[in-house]
Amino acid sequence: MPALDLALLTDAARHAGRIAMRHWKRDPQVWDKGGEHGPVTEADLAVNDMLKTVLLAARPDYGWLSEETPDDAARLSCDQVFIIDPIDGTRAFIAGEETFAHSLAVSTGGQITAAVVYLPAMDKLYTASIHAPPLRDGQPIAASTKAELTGADILTTKANLDPARWPGGVPDIHRSFRASLAYRLCLAAEGRHDGMFTLRDAWEWDIAAGSLIAARAGVVVTDQTGQALRFNTAGAKAAGVLALPSALHADVLARLVGQGATRGQV
Repeated sequence: MPALDLALLTDAARHAGRIAMRHWKRDPQVWDKGGEHGPVTEADLAVNDMLKTVLLAARPDYGWLSEETPDDAARLSCDQVFIIDPIDGTRAFIAGEETFAHSLAVSTGGQITAAVVYLPAMDKLYTASIHAPPLRDGQPIAASTKAELTGADILTTKANLDPARWPGGVPDIHRSFRASLAYRLCLAAEGRHDGMFTLRDAWEWDIAAGSLIAARAGVVVTDQTGQALRFNTAGAKAAGVLALPSALHADVLARLVGQGATRGQV
């Protein structure tokens, strides 16, 4: 079934891209969702509506979790669940930047079993399933082999490097950034950067697809306490994400967990 789900997600992601590109750089209507939820555009909603219609028509027994759909606790009783971010990196989309992504995944029993991340403005397609290798545009990808954290090129925010969060010492890294968490995970998966981390609680729809693609590429992916990620949870959040090659992951985790750091909120 993961192979069939992967094909379904891939087709749906390309369809999503066609919708998004009709709005990109065309002054789409924007609303503020309030609180910490940020903006949403007419493109987010149009993509969400299409994906929900197409995917649930194909898999009517699957549950549904999406950033742009009011949550329904009925999904918690479903073994298989679509976990969707119609547009990850909405602020980048609004700004006319290329680095927004569609993030589509299927969770089975709390684990991601099929995943697609598509960046339509760059026509980059990342895919993986539990039975299929991680690919970018049909070609195999693999994580960085860097074994030293010092000097590593890591995708993260400035706030994540606040010394208050690192009792074991702030890592001496080269910091890079992309707006989309899904894309950050994919960049770690293909070794274009040495890894990524976020110490902020992460919504499942931002990380579901990218986490499988990264893990299948050889990245160690956990929450910030070193625990395995679980999906289709009641709160739909993970306690941050560490996604790095094994040696780098161990170093970062020791600085955070081994020294008693608390959960971050940035």
